[in-house]
Amino acid sequence: MPRLRPTQDIRPLADFRANLAAVVRQVQRTKRPIILTQHGRSAAVLVDAGEYETLVDRAELVDDVRAAEAEVAAGKGVSHRRAKAAVLEAIRR
Repeated sequence: MPRLRPTQDIRPLADFRANLAAVVRQVQRTKRPIILTQHGRSAAVLVDAGEYETLVDRAELVDDVRAAEAEVAAGKGVSHRRAKAAVLEAIRR
């Protein structure tokens, strides 16, 4: 995801409402998120749909890696040799 530019990518909610189509086009064009503020505090983030999918995919991958690391630490892992043999056996079927 492209780096946030505070001078361009932080907007009051009232400005967002008044310029909805233009703000959405900006997000789609730049792929940068827009932070919406309400009463001077961050309230929401508008993200391009494709960038959102990428973020979700990355988060799921990180969760999978952490779960795998926990299983290995708990002694539930298998050796590379055993895993390779199992995969090759499955392919041959």
